[in-house]
Amino acid sequence: MKNTLLALAGLALSAGAASAEVTGRTVDGFTLSHERRISASADAVFAAIGRPGAWWSDAHTWSGSAANISVDLSPGGCWCEALEGGGVKHAEAVLVWPARRMVRFEAPFGPLQGMTTNALLTMTWADAPDGGRLLKWSFVVSGPGTGALADPVDAVLGEQFNRLAGRLQSD
Repeated sequence: MKNTLLALAGLALSAGAASAEVTGRTVDGFTLSHERRISASADAVFAAIGRPGAWWSDAHTWSGSAANISVDLSPGGCWCEALEGGGVKHAEAVLVWPARRMVRFEAPFGPLQGMTTNALLTMTWADAPDGGRLLKWSFVVSGPGTGALADPVDAVLGEQFNRLAGRLQSD
């Protein structure tokens, strides 16, 4: 990626009504939790997850354009980015269950890809008691020394979460 996650440690996020935090951290792992109320329908959420080019930041791509990112929302499907003369697999769908409003990816994004890690990104969207939906992301990472990356990874994933949630607020 053009900018490594470590260089983004000081990035400030505009969370708005979002809840985002590092909910667990050890030397060898961390858990991130992001949550935000949205107004979009459950079907719109699922569809938007499959179109990251509409909400992922260009700054956090290898190609410089989120339009080059595609997500195949089927088990084993690729969260891939087309590159000039090649491509990169950012994540793989391991659970796709729209009836339960859940998708999960093995997702060693950015510098995690070059480390011995397990990284699971789970996205859910449940009905809120007073209408709308509650969009949640949970990112669980384990591997030697990965705990030191919790804050910069949270900054980058939090930005993407907020971009998706913002889009779903206006849909």
